[in-house]
Amino acid sequence: MSPNPAAPSPARRRRRSVLYGLLVLVLAAAGALAWLLRGPLPAYAGRVHLAGLAGPVEIVRDRNAVPHIRARSVHDAYFALGYVHAQDRLWQMEMNRRIAAGRVAEAVGPGALPTDRFLRTLGVRRAAQASLANLDADARAVLDAYAAGVNAWISGHPGPLPLEFLATGVRPEPWEPADSIGWVKMMAWDLAGNWTEELLRLRLSMRLDTRQLQEFLPPYPGDAPLPVADFAALYRSLGAQALALGPTPLPHTPEGIGSNNWVVAGSRSASGKPLLANDPHLGLTVPSTWYLVHLEAPGLRVIGGTLPGVPLMIVGRTERIAWGMTNTKPDTQDLYLERLDPARPGYYQAPDGPRPFVERREVLHVKGAADEELVVRETRHGPVLPAGGSTAGLSPGYVLAMRWTALDPDDRTYQAGLRMPLARNWDEFVATLRDYHTPQQNIVYADVDGHIGFIAPGRVPLRRPDNDLMGLAPAPGWDARYDWTGYVPFDALPRRLDPPGGEIHTANDKIVDPAYPYYITAEWAPPYRSRRIGELLAARPRHTLDDFARMHADVLSVQARELLPRLRYTVTRDALSSEALERLQRWDGTMDAERPEPLIYAAWMRALGRRLYADELGPLFEQAWDIRGVFTANVLADRDGQARWCDDITTPAVEDCDFQLSAALADAVAELARQYGPQPAAWRWADAHVARAEHRPFSRVPLLADWFELNVPVGGDVYTVNVARHHVADAAHPYRSTQGASLRMLIDLADPDASRFIQATGQSGQRPSPHYADFLGAWRRVEYLPMSMRAADYETGALGTLKLLPAR
Repeated sequence: MSPNPAAPSPARRRRRSVLYGLLVLVLAAAGALAWLLRGPLPAYAGRVHLAGLAGPVEIVRDRNAVPHIRARSVHDAYFALGYVHAQDRLWQMEMNRRIAAGRVAEAVGPGALPTDRFLRTLGVRRAAQASLANLDADARAVLDAYAAGVNAWISGHPGPLPLEFLATGVRPEPWEPADSIGWVKMMAWDLAGNWTEELLRLRLSMRLDTRQLQEFLPPYPGDAPLPVADFAALYRSLGAQALALGPTPLPHTPEGIGSNNWVVAGSRSASGKPLLANDPHLGLTVPSTWYLVHLEAPGLRVIGGTLPGVPLMIVGRTERIAWGMTNTKPDTQDLYLERLDPARPGYYQAPDGPRPFVERREVLHVKGAADEELVVRETRHGPVLPAGGSTAGLSPGYVLAMRWTALDPDDRTYQAGLRMPLARNWDEFVATLRDYHTPQQNIVYADVDGHIGFIAPGRVPLRRPDNDLMGLAPAPGWDARYDWTGYVPFDALPRRLDPPGGEIHTANDKIVDPAYPYYITAEWAPPYRSRRIGELLAARPRHTLDDFARMHADVLSVQARELLPRLRYTVTRDALSSEALERLQRWDGTMDAERPEPLIYAAWMRALGRRLYADELGPLFEQAWDIRGVFTANVLADRDGQARWCDDITTPAVEDCDFQLSAALADAVAELARQYGPQPAAWRWADAHVARAEHRPFSRVPLLADWFELNVPVGGDVYTVNVARHHVADAAHPYRSTQGASLRMLIDLADPDASRFIQATGQSGQRPSPHYADFLGAWRRVEYLPMSMRAADYETGALGTLKLLPAR
């Protein structure tokens, strides 16, 4: 029989089989990739039976993926909150609890060990467990319900975990109530930071005398410097140099982490009821620090911003009241130089004689490396900071210990926060705050009855009258006069109700007048933002939410506006400087993203800072280089002879401020020309001033950072109402913004369901989700989402309804 000419040859059959096999592999790989990318995403509709629920719960996802939780009990409402937090933010929650517990190196390797050592030493997780034991039964029950909801999602989700778990190999452990309390304490840590300024003063005292130190770190404008000891003389008098200068970088708490809030009475609003605005300023991250949600159950009806991992409504409103927060910046951390007893190893000197250190051992597990044992010592003041890092340079006979209010075992801040949404009026609201310990916050309040108020709850240490350091620098731990003697009584904390002017605003600035009898801090934020808010409130007799939205968007820098008259008469050295200065002469200080003037100004101030104090600070300059608006203004105005900072002490000539302004402008424009071209008209603040939302940990992995982190150009600076702080000491990105308005909130008590919110990224923490970054554009444009508790509003266009049902 002759062969069939139409039949394929064996070679063709083999090629066809290979192609079919490759096609199957490609399709399988595509399916696996789709499963990995889409599998972790939660369902927004359907029915799920879950153990731990007492009754059915409905979760309506509105058009922006904000969950509206309707439950038949408070227990089930918080169970569902844990469930939706885990649905959208499980990796963020995993990282947050690992940070608080000092267990990040287990997930990402040895690079996280310094942070783990520090937080294990502080004992944040231990403090969280102690606080948990001091909560009442109702608060414990909510934490248990929330943890059960988180764990229901972890154990019941049928698909893969989010990509970060796959990449790191981490498996989430069951969520515990102490994980939630730990993150509350880490937020307090983020908003404290006085200890870093103490270390800075300690180091600077080796280069600057007391007068110079008080000028470089000036008091609040209008205040006299505190009558404190001569730091350098004090440390020399200890009989041994307590600190040697070294290149070790210091952790730093920059300006710009804080917030704005303001409230007006009905007499100052177009609606006839109070209006309230808030925008917390925090480090920008992706996903956002905030998660928007609405909770509804018998006795509970609240909407606003939560922190994933924490069953609390931090800022928001109920049917009757609304509240917003800014950081008070109290001095709640003190460092103590503890002197070792040379005759008795393992002892340190106390006012009543030698005492033994209390020791505990911690085991740190490290991905890809051997375990590490950490021996932690504690004194009567608190934990001894680990050797190296920020404590590098201490003489062998000394250690540094920290006292911090959040380590007190009776810290019941969580309990206070849980009860705030249950208050129906001012008196009940204030009563809930008696348990509030840390971080001290400036809380503005409004209610449907027309009242507005302000209170700053929190534990503020009392210091003795003969304490001549006042928490500004590390104190001799063996001297009892530096010990805390208690806390400011709750009833003496700053507060106001229905002030005559019908408005209250705070922006981390000084909140007490000279007659206030207690010391809170010497490190209030400069008043620039607060003054601008006051100007805008005074500009209209009555306001609307649209007016408040324009205030949120305001990027006029009062600090720049006040310096410009001095800068405009600078003698220029070259044509480029002349063209740049000519632009600034027509500029009003508005930090508009699309204009060149903000970039010229920021670069000029950066260069001027180097010329003003690099010579005095020497090896400490890079650690202390920052946006120092009040110091710069004082020097250029020659307040109390401060223009002497303009002299470069490393040269034989005596330079004045005119010389340094001219030289700094030339330095700045030359740098900008190299970076952005030779035409100032083509420069844009937006080209350099990009807000970066950092992903943990993938922003540190070059191949992944471009996909996971978010970047968007913005206007503003550290002193504008619409805050966007840059870091002048960052050589690679000196104008990149990493702190800003992490959330914005506007509420009219005449129509609370017309409330407006926005956070910086999106509801989802999963990169493949369409809700990972869908808020970013609106956030940049200072636009908002509607946040209503009316079912007819949030059900219109809803993405779906998920029903959680008790287990069969």
